[in-house]
Amino acid sequence: MGKTTGFLEYQRKNNPAVEPLERVKNFNEFHPMLDLPERQEQGARCMNCGIPFCQSAVQFGKGPGISGCPLHNLVPEWNDEIYKGHWKNAVNRLLKTNNFPEFTGRVCPALCEAACTCGLNGDPVTVKENELAIIENAFANGLVRNKKPRVRSGKKVAVVGGGPAGLAAADMLNERGHWVTVYEREDRPGGLMMYGIPNMKLEKSIIERRIALMEDEGVTFKCGCNVGLPGKDAKETGNYKVTVTAEELLKEYDAVILSCGAKQPRGLGVGEEGVNGVYYAVDFLTQTTKALAAHDFDTEAFLADKKHVSAAGKNVVIVGGGDTGNDCVGTCIREGCKSVIQLEMMPQPPVERLPSNPWPEWPTVLKVDYGQEEAIATFGADPRVYTTTVTGLDTDKRGKLKAVHTVRLEFKPDPQTGRSVPTPIPGTEQVLKADLLIIAAGFVGCQSYTAEAFGVDRTPRNVVATEGTRTFATNVDKVFVAGDMHRGQSLVVWAIAEGRTCAFAVDAYLMDYTYMRETAM
Repeated sequence: MGKTTGFLEYQRKNNPAVEPLERVKNFNEFHPMLDLPERQEQGARCMNCGIPFCQSAVQFGKGPGISGCPLHNLVPEWNDEIYKGHWKNAVNRLLKTNNFPEFTGRVCPALCEAACTCGLNGDPVTVKENELAIIENAFANGLVRNKKPRVRSGKKVAVVGGGPAGLAAADMLNERGHWVTVYEREDRPGGLMMYGIPNMKLEKSIIERRIALMEDEGVTFKCGCNVGLPGKDAKETGNYKVTVTAEELLKEYDAVILSCGAKQPRGLGVGEEGVNGVYYAVDFLTQTTKALAAHDFDTEAFLADKKHVSAAGKNVVIVGGGDTGNDCVGTCIREGCKSVIQLEMMPQPPVERLPSNPWPEWPTVLKVDYGQEEAIATFGADPRVYTTTVTGLDTDKRGKLKAVHTVRLEFKPDPQTGRSVPTPIPGTEQVLKADLLIIAAGFVGCQSYTAEAFGVDRTPRNVVATEGTRTFATNVDKVFVAGDMHRGQSLVVWAIAEGRTCAFAVDAYLMDYTYMRETAM
């Protein structure tokens, strides 16, 4: 724990944020960190709560989500080290459970803080920002050690997909002494962290710093390599040409880990296919970040380049009220959109916890994220419209989007199942002028072509099947799966946990024993 009376003496203090109208002028991160004495005070707030719910990923009662860290980070221990100013000890404790705290410290929704005991009657400890302070201080002061193994096992492992799950598995197996090669279909590793998460949330230099360290430790990265069956239709492969076959990897490697994510987007079913001006959110964000990267993240040069898809001067409608939808709001504002509306099918959450949603359940409460803050500052209103869905599109003679048709919804019990289902309300139809429609309605599992190439079974949820949620071996010998391709669309922190535990299983398979640290899930 931190200071015995710290939670009584110090108030929660977050990292400051650049004002919305200022930060939308570029795509840079906008949360400068507290100085170290202030951060030590935040570490001191960690109390001797007896049971550290923060480090135990548990679904309490019938709550809607998990509270507590899926990586089981030793939160009270490194908060105590922060309070005492023992930064080397703090990073050593942090890296025991988390391979990439510089990622989770930026993009994780902080499941740990939802379960913090201080949050029962006040503000939780700034666990996420404390974590980020530890790892950034460590990088700045040479405390992140090179883990290049002295002895190699001679075993070779291929990791297909360079997102957080694949990177975590590669990092663990390389440290164990196996030769690891990561195959990534994009031109840079990182998965959705590289191109699906905007630069203002996670600057790409942070990912590149970690990749450079992993390469120095012995991990090989092969980018622009799409694994599957040759001759597949471009639509099936996400318009990426297959350059490496499953047969080649199975022949060359002693084990293969599939960590290709759950990137099959959920459509609207309103004839949006082929309409000029309609994009899935990840495709839109990917094109934006690739164009930014092509201009070395120079905002002025990026905005002056008219070759990429842009929201500049357009009326934008975004379908989806989650984090990805919010990222699209922030991106469109930075590109200079004329207006932005964010449609959400579900009702507006309550401002405060309801009695039916007690601590330490995940709090289902209204959150105003950075994109909405920027929309309020730019346009004077929250862009979100609740209990509303899209029913149709209007296009001109050239197939270009002109407008979006919507209707309000109410939730009624289904006569057969009793479940509450969204039902259109007659007379609430509306037409919204729209030049750009971005669909951020989630995903429906993995893109099938790589799974089909390896012959692995899939579940009805269109993810790769294993014997249980905590097993990682597929029905094909020496082929394993981890991350969203295994559990479905989820968080970066869950992907890292999956990659770590999958590495444990692969090591046991290769060596008939293992002494690696498993991340219990």
